[in-house]
Amino acid sequence: MSSNNATGIAKNPIVEGAPPGTGGYLASNSAPSGGARSTNTESPLITVQPAKRSDLQPSYAQVLEEDPDDVSTTGWYGSMIGGLGSFIGFLGAIPCCVVCPNPYKPVHQGSVGLVTKFGKFHRAVDPGLVKINPLSEKLIPVDVKIQLCEVPQQVCMTKDNVTVHLTSVIYYNIVSPHKATFGISNVRQALIERTQTTLRHVVGARVLQDVIERREEIAQSISEIIEDVATGWGVHVESMLIKDIVFSRELQDSLSMAAQSKRIGESKIIAARAEVESAKLMRQAADILSSAPAMQIRQLEAMQAMAKTANAKVIFLPTSNPSLQQSLQTSIGNGEGPSSGPGQSSDFGGDMDPAFTRALNAHIVSEM
Repeated sequence: MSSNNATGIAKNPIVEGAPPGTGGYLASNSAPSGGARSTNTESPLITVQPAKRSDLQPSYAQVLEEDPDDVSTTGWYGSMIGGLGSFIGFLGAIPCCVVCPNPYKPVHQGSVGLVTKFGKFHRAVDPGLVKINPLSEKLIPVDVKIQLCEVPQQVCMTKDNVTVHLTSVIYYNIVSPHKATFGISNVRQALIERTQTTLRHVVGARVLQDVIERREEIAQSISEIIEDVATGWGVHVESMLIKDIVFSRELQDSLSMAAQSKRIGESKIIAARAEVESAKLMRQAADILSSAPAMQIRQLEAMQAMAKTANAKVIFLPTSNPSLQQSLQTSIGNGEGPSSGPGQSSDFGGDMDPAFTRALNAHIVSEM
């Protein structure tokens, strides 16, 4: 048994001959349990995408045709300097020679090398090792990666005379290195100035509410305006974004008060709608309770509640309920009431007090 199994040390070697598409990295696990060693080669540990030259950067290599009438390159002086530079460059390429300059210059990935000959643009080279003439040529590296340019905070006034502070950012890359190098002195500063001017112009044509709600639309319109100008500089503007909108303290207070007033108004509207709905329901309930059966049920419930009260005297008064009046008349007609039948006189005399009669009627109702 190996010493690795005895000590229980696990290794994860890189397995050679892995199947295509796995990048050649497979997981190998060593388990010390029972002295057995198991290797898992089914699932890849990491998947590496193969690098492509087109994914890195496009090729900008080109050579500008020389003008046959140019004395600086075809004259005897230019030819002499070129030959002398080639000889010095040959000596400088020797590692032990530190006196002469090395003619080989590196161009890093993500950059393009512009070679000038006697101060004029001669050719463009891709990343790698480039040989130049130490005396007549000069290498200028140009960064063609996507660059981030932050625009300083800009004070703008909207259409409704409100002052706001805007902070924006630009993403751009150079697509024509010779234009961006020899056509304009400072591409970055030119883009910043152009963005600030366009930002003031676009924001000044909109009200504050549009600036707050349509930030992306404003950024898109600014990017289109800048793109038209930047194309002539050899620059492509990827996007332009408005990072932040800063308001003054007074404006923040006024906006907060306006929002609070709006919320209060909405709450009042909701409360009013609730009251209207409540009034409608109460009206419907009143219409239902105003019927004779409903009123009779309420009276009976009230009587039942009073009857349950201990040590309470209940006095029943006459009512104007039509059903009760009809029951009272029926009782009187059957001889159960206080009035006498035909041919009989009342015990209390013929002329009975109306108030006394109502009291007797109420007593009859209580006995029913």
